Amino acid sequence: MSSELEIEFDQSAENIKKSNLNLDNDTLLSLYSYFKQAKFGDCSEEAPSMFDFKNKAKYDAWKKNMGMKQEKAMKHYIKLVNRLLK
Repeated sequence: MSSELEIEFDQSAENIKKSNLNLDNDTLLSLYSYFKQAKFGDCSEEAPSMFDFKNKAKYDAWKKNMGMKQEKAMKHYIKLVNRLLK
């Protein structure tokens, strides 16, 4: 059974996905990094090539959250989504 936090997190993910917001790259990377940390924990993937700019930026953003508890990442994600949708 999912916790209330997980339910709110999943709902926030759906809400931001359905929105028509035009978000800047920094905001998209923040959303991505919190989402990945919340769902998968610390990044354990191999770093992409430095010439793979998009995936390298995503990797670096997720890596910055190293050590953050998944529950905390969910809370940050929910807070950011709520701020963006207001």
